[in-house]
Amino acid sequence: MTMAKRDTYTPDSLLAVAVEVFNERGYDGTSMEHLSKAAGISKSSIYHHVRSKEELLRRAISRALDGLFGVLQEPGATQGRAIERLEYVTRREVEVLIAELPYVTLLLRVRGNTDTERWAMERRRDFDNEVAELLKAAAAEGDLRPDADIRLATRLLFGMINSIVEWYRPGRGGSASAEEVADAVVRTAFAGLRNEG
Repeated sequence: MTMAKRDTYTPDSLLAVAVEVFNERGYDGTSMEHLSKAAGISKSSIYHHVRSKEELLRRAISRALDGLFGVLQEPGATQGRAIERLEYVTRREVEVLIAELPYVTLLLRVRGNTDTERWAMERRRDFDNEVAELLKAAAAEGDLRPDADIRLATRLLFGMINSIVEWYRPGRGGSASAEEVADAVVRTAFAGLRNEG
């Protein structure tokens, strides 16, 4: 019976189960035994796919980071005025967050207790810095309100976006679509940031 289940498991499906358990129990509170039970396969079957629990964490976090950093390479993020690029990145960041909700949730919950978590936190800072640079460029181009505090605006923008992992539940009645949430975030943030003068 275990053999049949193991044959149907792939690295991606195992990763999806691991992310669910990490988000439920916390990374530190998850053992290989917990992962084995949740996946319905033996620990040795898990080790067939990965070397360690931390490797699962790194793969999961990489998936979230790859999605976010990928946005920064898209034409909408690299061409045009800084304010337009910033709006584009904000919209796409929300879309990636919703599309990869469990993975981004895990990324946002790491605390720096392992090498992988410290690496993830550093990469998050790199991403945040790139977005902050877009805010600075938009201010320099005169497209942000002159009284906007760039540092505070950056934190508030990320706070609004990152909070989505705490309340957004796809497929539940009344849940807005990813596009509706992205539109609302862009409207709310940029109505207060844009220099309309």
